[in-house]
Amino acid sequence: MDFTFSDADEAFRREVREFFDGHLTPEMRDAAARVTTVFADKDLAMRWQQILADRGWAAPAWPEEFGGTGWSVTQKYIFAEESAKAGAPGLIPLGLRMLAPVLFRYGTPEQQQYYLPRILSGEHYWCQGYSEPGSGSDLSSLKTRADRDGDDYIVNGTKIWTTHAHFADHIFCLVRTDSSGRPQAGITFLLIPMNAPGITVEPIVTLAGDHEVNQVFFDDVRVPQANRVGPENEGWTVAKYLLEFERGGGGSAPRLEVALGELKAMAAREPQGQGSLLDEPAFRRRLAELEIRLQALAFSELATLARMSRGESPGAGSSLAKNTSVAIEQDLTTLKLEAIGYYGLPHANLISLNGANEAWVGADHAETVTARYLNARAASIFGGSQEVQKNIIAKAVLGL
Repeated sequence: MDFTFSDADEAFRREVREFFDGHLTPEMRDAAARVTTVFADKDLAMRWQQILADRGWAAPAWPEEFGGTGWSVTQKYIFAEESAKAGAPGLIPLGLRMLAPVLFRYGTPEQQQYYLPRILSGEHYWCQGYSEPGSGSDLSSLKTRADRDGDDYIVNGTKIWTTHAHFADHIFCLVRTDSSGRPQAGITFLLIPMNAPGITVEPIVTLAGDHEVNQVFFDDVRVPQANRVGPENEGWTVAKYLLEFERGGGGSAPRLEVALGELKAMAAREPQGQGSLLDEPAFRRRLAELEIRLQALAFSELATLARMSRGESPGAGSSLAKNTSVAIEQDLTTLKLEAIGYYGLPHANLISLNGANEAWVGADHAETVTARYLNARAASIFGGSQEVQKNIIAKAVLGL
Protein backbone atom coordinates (compact mmCIF):
# COMPACT_ATOMS: atom_id res chain seq x y z
CA MET A 1 0.00 0.00 0.00
CA ASP A 2 1.37 3.43 -0.97
CA PHE A 3 1.26 6.04 1.80
CA THR A 4 3.20 8.75 -0.04
CA PHE A 5 1.54 12.05 -0.95
CA SER A 6 1.15 13.19 -4.55
CA ASP A 7 2.61 16.43 -5.91
CA ALA A 8 -0.89 17.94 -5.80
CA ASP A 9 -1.25 16.94 -2.15
CA GLU A 10 2.09 18.51 -1.28
CA ALA A 11 1.05 21.69 -3.11
CA PHE A 12 -2.10 21.74 -1.00
CA ARG A 13 0.02 21.27 2.14
CA ARG A 14 2.11 24.33 1.18
CA GLU A 15 -1.08 26.34 0.62
CA VAL A 16 -2.35 25.41 4.10
CA ARG A 17 0.99 26.26 5.72
CA GLU A 18 1.14 29.63 3.99
CA PHE A 19 -2.38 30.40 5.15
CA PHE A 20 -1.53 29.51 8.73
CA ASP A 21 1.65 31.58 8.60
CA GLY A 22 -0.36 34.57 7.41
CA HIS A 23 -3.37 34.30 9.72
CA LEU A 24 -2.39 32.39 12.87
CA THR A 25 -0.79 35.02 15.08
CA PRO A 26 1.83 34.27 17.77
CA GLU A 27 -0.71 35.38 20.38
CA MET A 28 -3.25 32.83 19.12
CA ARG A 29 -0.64 30.05 19.08
CA ASP A 30 0.43 30.91 22.61
CA ALA A 31 -3.16 30.96 23.87
CA ALA A 32 -3.85 27.60 22.20
CA ALA A 33 -0.75 26.11 23.82
CA ARG A 34 -2.08 27.06 27.26
CA VAL A 35 -5.45 25.33 26.82
CA THR A 36 -5.79 22.56 29.41
CA THR A 37 -9.38 21.49 28.78
CA VAL A 38 -11.15 19.44 26.10
CA PHE A 39 -12.24 22.53 24.18
CA ALA A 40 -10.34 25.73 23.52
CA ASP A 41 -11.40 29.00 25.12
CA LYS A 42 -14.59 30.19 23.45
CA ASP A 43 -13.32 33.57 22.25
CA LEU A 44 -10.12 32.04 20.87
CA ALA A 45 -11.95 29.21 19.09
CA MET A 46 -14.58 31.52 17.59
CA ARG A 47 -11.96 33.99 16.41
CA TRP A 48 -10.13 31.21 14.57
CA GLN A 49 -13.39 29.76 13.21
CA GLN A 50 -14.29 33.14 11.71
CA ILE A 51 -10.89 33.34 9.99
CA LEU A 52 -11.38 29.85 8.55
CA ALA A 53 -15.00 30.57 7.58
CA ASP A 54 -13.90 33.64 5.63
CA ARG A 55 -11.58 31.34 3.64
CA GLY A 56 -14.26 28.63 3.33
CA TRP A 57 -12.28 26.18 5.45
CA ALA A 58 -14.30 26.01 8.69
CA ALA A 59 -16.11 22.75 7.90
CA PRO A 60 -13.98 20.34 5.82
CA ALA A 61 -16.28 17.39 6.59
CA TRP A 62 -19.50 19.14 5.47
CA PRO A 63 -21.10 18.49 2.07
CA GLU A 64 -20.29 21.22 -0.42
CA GLU A 65 -23.93 22.24 -0.78
CA PHE A 66 -23.96 23.26 2.88
CA GLY A 67 -20.61 25.08 2.87
CA GLY A 68 -18.08 22.24 2.95
CA THR A 69 -14.73 22.38 1.19
CA GLY A 70 -15.09 19.49 -1.22
CA TRP A 71 -11.65 18.28 -0.18
CA SER A 72 -10.46 14.74 -0.70
CA VAL A 73 -9.83 12.44 2.26
CA THR A 74 -6.10 13.09 1.88
CA GLN A 75 -6.59 16.86 1.92
CA LYS A 76 -8.70 16.63 5.07
CA TYR A 77 -5.98 14.61 6.74
CA ILE A 78 -3.28 17.06 5.63
CA PHE A 79 -5.33 19.99 6.95
CA ALA A 80 -5.80 18.31 10.34
CA GLU A 81 -2.11 17.42 10.47
CA GLU A 82 -0.93 20.93 9.60
CA SER A 83 -3.42 22.48 12.04
CA ALA A 84 -1.92 20.43 14.84
CA LYS A 85 1.67 21.16 13.80
CA ALA A 86 0.95 24.89 13.57
CA GLY A 87 -0.55 24.97 17.06
CA ALA A 88 -3.90 26.22 15.79
CA PRO A 89 -6.78 26.47 18.29
CA GLY A 90 -9.23 23.58 18.13
CA LEU A 91 -12.65 24.47 16.78
CA ILE A 92 -15.59 23.73 19.06
CA PRO A 93 -17.04 20.48 17.63
CA LEU A 94 -20.51 20.55 19.21
CA GLY A 95 -22.14 22.37 16.32
CA LEU A 96 -19.67 21.83 13.48
CA ARG A 97 -18.94 18.12 13.86
CA MET A 98 -21.73 16.73 16.02
CA LEU A 99 -25.04 18.51 15.45
CA ALA A 100 -24.42 19.40 11.79
CA PRO A 101 -24.21 15.76 10.55
CA VAL A 102 -27.47 15.06 12.39
CA LEU A 103 -29.15 17.95 10.59
CA PHE A 104 -27.77 16.76 7.24
CA ARG A 105 -29.47 13.40 7.77
CA TYR A 106 -32.51 14.03 9.98
CA GLY A 107 -33.19 17.77 9.84
CA THR A 108 -36.04 19.31 7.90
CA PRO A 109 -35.17 21.68 5.03
CA GLU A 110 -36.28 24.57 7.25
CA GLN A 111 -33.98 23.43 10.08
CA GLN A 112 -31.07 23.02 7.69
CA GLN A 113 -31.61 26.45 6.14
CA TYR A 114 -31.85 28.16 9.53
CA TYR A 115 -29.29 26.40 11.73
CA LEU A 116 -26.47 25.30 9.43
CA PRO A 117 -25.36 28.76 8.22
CA ARG A 118 -25.39 30.01 11.83
CA ILE A 119 -23.30 27.05 12.98
CA LEU A 120 -20.81 27.67 10.19
CA SER A 121 -20.48 31.40 10.90
CA GLY A 122 -20.30 30.91 14.66
CA GLU A 123 -23.43 32.96 15.30
CA HIS A 124 -24.86 29.98 17.21
CA TYR A 125 -22.77 28.35 19.93
CA TRP A 126 -24.06 24.92 20.96
CA CYS A 127 -23.82 22.61 23.95
CA GLN A 128 -25.02 19.03 24.40
CA GLY A 129 -27.78 17.94 26.78
CA TYR A 130 -27.35 14.18 27.08
CA SER A 131 -26.08 13.03 30.51
CA GLU A 132 -28.17 13.40 33.66
CA PRO A 133 -27.53 12.60 37.32
CA GLY A 134 -27.93 8.82 37.30
CA SER A 135 -28.10 8.61 33.49
CA GLY A 136 -24.63 8.76 32.02
CA SER A 137 -23.40 5.48 30.56
CA ASP A 138 -26.98 4.18 30.82
CA LEU A 139 -28.26 7.12 28.79
CA SER A 140 -31.57 5.48 27.90
CA SER A 141 -32.64 5.83 31.56
CA LEU A 142 -32.82 9.64 31.21
CA LYS A 143 -35.74 11.31 32.97
CA THR A 144 -35.89 14.89 31.66
CA ARG A 145 -39.46 15.11 30.35
CA ALA A 146 -41.08 16.94 27.48
CA ASP A 147 -44.88 17.03 27.57
CA ARG A 148 -47.00 18.26 24.67
CA ASP A 149 -48.89 21.51 25.17
CA GLY A 150 -50.49 22.73 21.95
CA ASP A 151 -47.72 23.38 19.42
CA ASP A 152 -45.03 23.24 22.11
CA TYR A 153 -43.30 20.88 24.49
CA ILE A 154 -42.94 21.76 28.17
CA VAL A 155 -39.52 20.53 29.34
CA ASN A 156 -38.65 19.74 32.97
CA GLY A 157 -35.52 18.07 34.34
CA THR A 158 -31.77 18.49 34.50
CA LYS A 159 -28.64 17.72 32.48
CA ILE A 160 -25.14 17.39 33.90
CA TRP A 161 -21.49 17.56 32.74
CA THR A 162 -22.70 19.96 30.05
CA THR A 163 -19.53 21.28 28.45
CA HIS A 164 -19.52 25.05 27.77
CA ALA A 165 -23.18 25.48 28.73
CA HIS A 166 -22.11 28.75 30.40
CA PHE A 167 -21.08 30.03 26.96
CA ALA A 168 -23.71 28.40 24.76
CA ASP A 169 -26.77 30.10 23.29
CA HIS A 170 -28.35 26.79 22.15
CA ILE A 171 -28.47 23.21 23.42
CA PHE A 172 -29.38 20.00 21.57
CA CYS A 173 -31.14 17.87 24.09
CA LEU A 174 -32.54 14.38 24.65
CA VAL A 175 -35.88 14.33 26.47
CA ARG A 176 -38.40 11.69 27.41
CA THR A 177 -41.72 11.96 25.62
CA ASP A 178 -43.08 8.47 26.38
CA SER A 179 -42.55 6.16 29.37
CA SER A 180 -44.91 3.35 28.36
CA GLY A 181 -42.49 1.07 26.48
CA ARG A 182 -38.80 0.30 26.20
CA PRO A 183 -36.70 3.21 27.52
CA GLN A 184 -35.04 3.78 24.14
CA ALA A 185 -38.41 4.00 22.40
CA GLY A 186 -39.66 7.07 24.25
CA ILE A 187 -36.84 9.59 23.67
CA THR A 188 -37.02 12.70 21.48
CA PHE A 189 -34.27 15.02 20.16
CA LEU A 190 -34.93 18.76 20.67
CA LEU A 191 -33.12 22.00 19.79
CA ILE A 192 -33.53 24.56 22.58
CA PRO A 193 -32.35 28.19 22.85
CA MET A 194 -30.50 28.72 26.14
CA ASN A 195 -32.24 32.06 26.73
CA ALA A 196 -35.64 30.35 26.99
CA PRO A 197 -37.37 31.19 30.29
CA GLY A 198 -36.86 28.47 32.89
CA ILE A 199 -33.26 27.46 32.01
CA THR A 200 -30.61 27.81 34.74
CA VAL A 201 -26.90 26.96 34.40
CA GLU A 202 -24.81 26.10 37.48
CA PRO A 203 -21.02 25.69 37.23
CA ILE A 204 -19.06 22.52 38.08
CA VAL A 205 -15.36 23.10 38.79
CA THR A 206 -13.22 20.03 38.09
CA LEU A 207 -10.28 18.58 40.02
CA ALA A 208 -7.99 20.30 37.53
CA GLY A 209 -9.43 23.66 38.61
CA ASP A 210 -11.25 24.21 35.30
CA HIS A 211 -14.76 25.53 34.80
CA GLU A 212 -15.58 23.61 31.66
CA VAL A 213 -18.68 21.63 32.61
CA ASN A 214 -22.00 22.60 34.18
CA GLN A 215 -25.38 21.39 35.35
CA VAL A 216 -28.38 22.72 33.42
CA PHE A 217 -31.87 22.88 34.94
CA PHE A 218 -35.13 23.05 32.95
CA ASP A 219 -38.21 24.34 34.78
CA ASP A 220 -41.33 24.48 32.56
CA VAL A 221 -39.26 25.44 29.52
CA ARG A 222 -41.48 25.93 26.47
CA VAL A 223 -40.00 24.57 23.21
CA PRO A 224 -41.80 24.63 19.82
CA GLN A 225 -42.44 21.21 18.30
CA ALA A 226 -40.84 22.63 15.16
CA ASN A 227 -37.54 22.34 17.07
CA ARG A 228 -37.78 18.55 17.13
CA VAL A 229 -35.23 16.71 14.97
CA GLY A 230 -36.64 13.46 13.62
CA PRO A 231 -39.96 11.91 14.66
CA GLU A 232 -41.21 12.03 18.22
CA ASN A 233 -40.03 9.09 20.34
CA GLU A 234 -37.29 8.20 17.82
CA GLY A 235 -34.60 10.44 19.25
CA TRP A 236 -32.55 7.44 20.38
CA THR A 237 -31.71 6.69 16.74
CA VAL A 238 -30.72 10.31 16.18
CA ALA A 239 -28.64 10.35 19.36
CA LYS A 240 -26.70 7.21 18.44
CA TYR A 241 -25.91 8.65 15.02
CA LEU A 242 -24.57 11.84 16.63
CA LEU A 243 -22.42 9.88 19.09
CA GLU A 244 -20.62 8.17 16.19
CA PHE A 245 -19.27 11.61 15.19
CA GLU A 246 -18.52 12.64 18.77
CA ARG A 247 -16.53 9.49 19.42
CA GLY A 248 -14.51 9.04 16.26
CA GLY A 249 -15.23 11.54 13.52
CA GLY A 250 -12.69 14.22 14.32
CA GLY A 251 -9.30 12.55 13.93
CA SER A 252 -7.05 12.55 16.99
CA ALA A 253 -3.82 11.16 15.54
CA PRO A 254 -2.29 14.42 14.22
CA ARG A 255 -2.84 16.17 17.57
CA LEU A 256 -1.41 13.23 19.50
CA GLU A 257 1.61 13.08 17.17
CA VAL A 258 2.38 16.70 18.08
CA ALA A 259 1.97 15.88 21.77
CA LEU A 260 4.33 12.93 21.39
CA GLY A 261 6.92 15.24 19.85
CA GLU A 262 6.50 17.58 22.83
CA LEU A 263 7.06 14.65 25.20
CA LYS A 264 10.28 13.67 23.43
CA ALA A 265 11.56 17.25 23.57
CA MET A 266 10.60 17.47 27.23
CA ALA A 267 12.39 14.21 28.08
CA ALA A 268 15.50 15.39 26.26
CA ARG A 269 15.68 18.45 28.57
CA GLU A 270 15.19 16.52 31.81
CA PRO A 271 18.49 15.33 33.34
CA GLN A 272 18.81 11.65 34.20
CA GLY A 273 22.11 10.18 35.38
CA GLN A 274 24.87 11.17 32.97
CA GLY A 275 22.42 12.11 30.24
CA SER A 276 18.75 12.93 29.84
CA LEU A 277 15.51 11.09 30.53
CA LEU A 278 15.28 10.40 26.79
CA ASP A 279 18.44 8.26 27.09
CA GLU A 280 16.91 6.05 29.79
CA PRO A 281 16.14 2.61 28.21
CA ALA A 282 12.87 1.93 30.04
CA PHE A 283 11.52 5.38 29.20
CA ARG A 284 12.52 5.01 25.53
CA ARG A 285 10.73 1.65 25.40
CA ARG A 286 7.50 3.22 26.64
CA LEU A 287 7.89 6.02 24.09
CA ALA A 288 8.36 3.49 21.30
CA GLU A 289 5.24 1.59 22.34
CA LEU A 290 3.23 4.82 22.25
CA GLU A 291 4.57 5.68 18.80
CA ILE A 292 3.61 2.27 17.38
CA ARG A 293 0.09 2.52 18.82
CA LEU A 294 -0.24 6.03 17.45
CA GLN A 295 0.72 4.94 13.94
CA ALA A 296 -1.95 2.25 14.06
CA LEU A 297 -4.51 4.85 15.18
CA ALA A 298 -3.55 7.14 12.28
CA PHE A 299 -4.19 4.38 9.72
CA SER A 300 -7.52 3.57 11.37
CA GLU A 301 -8.61 7.21 11.26
CA LEU A 302 -7.69 7.45 7.58
CA ALA A 303 -10.02 4.52 6.93
CA THR A 304 -12.77 6.30 8.87
CA LEU A 305 -12.22 9.50 6.87
CA ALA A 306 -12.57 7.47 3.68
CA ARG A 307 -15.96 6.13 4.82
CA MET A 308 -17.16 9.60 5.80
CA SER A 309 -16.07 11.02 2.44
CA ARG A 310 -18.41 8.51 0.78
CA GLY A 311 -21.29 9.86 2.88
CA GLU A 312 -21.17 6.99 5.37
CA SER A 313 -21.15 7.33 9.16
CA PRO A 314 -18.07 6.31 11.15
CA GLY A 315 -19.97 3.29 12.49
CA ALA A 316 -18.43 1.05 15.15
CA GLY A 317 -15.02 2.27 14.06
CA SER A 318 -15.71 5.43 16.06
CA SER A 319 -15.83 3.35 19.25
CA LEU A 320 -12.55 1.68 18.37
CA ALA A 321 -10.96 5.05 17.62
CA LYS A 322 -12.25 6.63 20.83
CA ASN A 323 -10.94 3.91 23.11
CA THR A 324 -7.60 3.81 21.32
CA SER A 325 -7.03 7.57 21.22
CA VAL A 326 -8.09 8.02 24.86
CA ALA A 327 -5.74 5.27 26.04
CA ILE A 328 -2.85 6.79 24.10
CA GLU A 329 -3.56 10.28 25.42
CA GLN A 330 -3.81 9.10 29.01
CA ASP A 331 -0.54 7.19 28.75
CA LEU A 332 1.12 10.15 27.05
CA THR A 333 0.03 12.63 29.72
CA THR A 334 1.20 10.17 32.38
CA LEU A 335 4.68 10.10 30.85
CA LYS A 336 4.71 13.90 30.70
CA LEU A 337 3.79 14.08 34.37
CA GLU A 338 6.53 11.62 35.27
CA ALA A 339 9.02 13.57 33.16
CA ILE A 340 8.55 16.89 34.99
CA GLY A 341 8.87 15.29 38.43
CA TYR A 342 8.11 17.58 41.35
CA TYR A 343 6.98 20.37 39.01
CA GLY A 344 3.88 18.22 38.53
CA LEU A 345 2.55 19.09 41.98
CA PRO A 346 -1.23 19.59 41.69
CA HIS A 347 -2.22 23.08 40.56
CA ALA A 348 1.36 24.38 40.39
CA ASN A 349 0.56 25.27 36.79
CA LEU A 350 -2.20 27.66 37.92
CA ILE A 351 0.44 30.16 39.05
CA SER A 352 1.35 30.95 35.48
CA LEU A 353 -1.98 30.14 33.85
CA ASN A 354 -3.67 32.77 36.03
CA GLY A 355 -1.32 35.41 34.71
CA ALA A 356 1.34 35.49 37.44
CA ASN A 357 4.11 34.39 35.08
CA GLU A 358 6.84 36.04 37.17
CA ALA A 359 5.99 33.65 40.03
CA TRP A 360 6.50 30.49 37.97
CA VAL A 361 9.69 28.70 38.99
CA GLY A 362 9.51 25.65 36.73
CA ALA A 363 10.32 25.03 33.10
CA ASP A 364 7.90 26.48 30.55
CA HIS A 365 7.05 23.03 29.22
CA ALA A 366 5.78 21.99 32.68
CA GLU A 367 3.13 24.70 33.05
CA THR A 368 0.09 22.84 31.68
CA VAL A 369 1.10 19.23 32.26
CA THR A 370 -0.76 18.57 35.52
CA ALA A 371 -4.05 20.11 34.41
CA ARG A 372 -3.97 18.23 31.11
CA TYR A 373 -3.18 14.98 32.92
CA LEU A 374 -6.18 15.44 35.22
CA ASN A 375 -8.51 16.49 32.41
CA ALA A 376 -7.53 13.47 30.31
CA ARG A 377 -8.75 11.12 33.07
CA ALA A 378 -12.35 12.03 32.17
CA ALA A 379 -11.92 11.16 28.50
CA SER A 380 -12.57 7.45 29.12
CA ILE A 381 -16.01 8.40 30.48
CA PHE A 382 -17.42 11.29 28.43
CA GLY A 383 -18.87 10.56 25.01
CA GLY A 384 -19.71 7.06 26.23
CA SER A 385 -17.56 5.21 28.72
CA GLN A 386 -14.82 2.76 27.76
CA GLU A 387 -17.08 -0.12 28.77
CA VAL A 388 -19.93 1.14 26.56
CA GLN A 389 -17.54 1.34 23.58
CA LYS A 390 -16.38 -2.23 24.20
CA ASN A 391 -19.99 -3.45 24.21
CA ILE A 392 -20.62 -1.68 20.88
CA ILE A 393 -17.49 -3.22 19.39
CA ALA A 394 -18.42 -6.68 20.68
CA LYS A 395 -21.87 -6.46 19.11
CA ALA A 396 -21.22 -4.58 15.87
CA VAL A 397 -17.74 -5.83 14.96
CA LEU A 398 -17.36 -9.24 16.62
CA GLY A 399 -21.03 -10.26 16.41
CA LEU A 400 -21.16 -11.34 20.05
